[in-house]
Amino acid sequence: MSEHFELLLKDPQSSARRGRLKTLHGVIETPIFMPVGTQATVKGLTPAQIKEDVGAQIILGNTYHLNLRPGSELIRDAGGLHKFMGWDGPILTDSGGFQAFSLAKLSKLTEDGVAFQSHLDGSKVFLGPKEVMGIQANLGSDIAMVIDECPPYPCSKDACEKAIERTTRWAKACKQIATDNGFLESGHHVFGIAQGSEYEDMRRRSAEELSELDFPGYAIGGVSVGEPEPEMLKQVRATAPFLPEDKPRYTMGLGTPPQMLKMIAAGVDMFDCVLPSRVARNGAFFTPDGMKNIRNSRFTTDLNPLVEGMDNYTCRNFTRAYLRHLTMAKEMLSCTLLTLHNLHFYLDLMQQVRTHLETGDFSSWSSEWIARYEADGE
Repeated sequence: MSEHFELLLKDPQSSARRGRLKTLHGVIETPIFMPVGTQATVKGLTPAQIKEDVGAQIILGNTYHLNLRPGSELIRDAGGLHKFMGWDGPILTDSGGFQAFSLAKLSKLTEDGVAFQSHLDGSKVFLGPKEVMGIQANLGSDIAMVIDECPPYPCSKDACEKAIERTTRWAKACKQIATDNGFLESGHHVFGIAQGSEYEDMRRRSAEELSELDFPGYAIGGVSVGEPEPEMLKQVRATAPFLPEDKPRYTMGLGTPPQMLKMIAAGVDMFDCVLPSRVARNGAFFTPDGMKNIRNSRFTTDLNPLVEGMDNYTCRNFTRAYLRHLTMAKEMLSCTLLTLHNLHFYLDLMQQVRTHLETGDFSSWSSEWIARYEADGE
């Protein structure tokens, strides 16, 4: 068992796990969802709201975006990302590898890293293992991600194999750099990222190669990149069993509440996704009966909370009618209140998962929860 991650129990009916991850800025109870703070802020919320009303244990920042603006050196000189943004809990930072995929028209892949044109001003940027680990050291990330190559979906098996070879090579370099500069020794964590696209044998190969490098944790990358949900779930199930049991497992960049429950059952411990805050800005909110939209005219005179009995600031204090009024009037407060509710809904779901794992009925509870959500969603 690793010193920083304690596997507390395994569900007898599935591959779900209950764990505890120690970081320099606090302990994280898993399974867990991480709100996304790409630009050193979770959109629309203060750090106090994120901690007290959302219940977040850890948030995510982005290496690529923060290096472009305001610059990792400035953040370093300000005392690190925690102090710069006023958040004293753990922070995980993505490496920028996904931006190579999502900004493919502005980037060029080489054997040493990814050359970018900045999406802000067109200036030249290069991210390789040295740059990525240096930026994340400047940020003071509790969990830093290696740089990887995220192949598109679909892709040929030959292209996938080359992406895996490059990902493993870069991962080795990232770990060596984090070892040499004292990043790992001082208590920060570095996670490897397994790739493999739709090919199960490639997924296994990538997971096994990275496992040999003995990272503090591992991510399942290259999912939710355009493939249908059944394929995405298949990719996760093809990867997780070949990652070390005594290390945390993180699926990057997803998902909906049912997707997370299904991936927890496959052995995943950590998630992040922009969905809760992004849909809030368009009036959508999550309920146990699926996602609804506050713009719907049926909420015009509805004096109930978004979710009856849900203990967050939005549900304790405001009605659906009021929130619809704010949204239709284009008031900024509507985005804040809906974002707060949506993120709390995700974190509350993770708390329910941990509770049901401890009581031993996770599988039956999860199946019933998913059936209700998917039956009644809009």
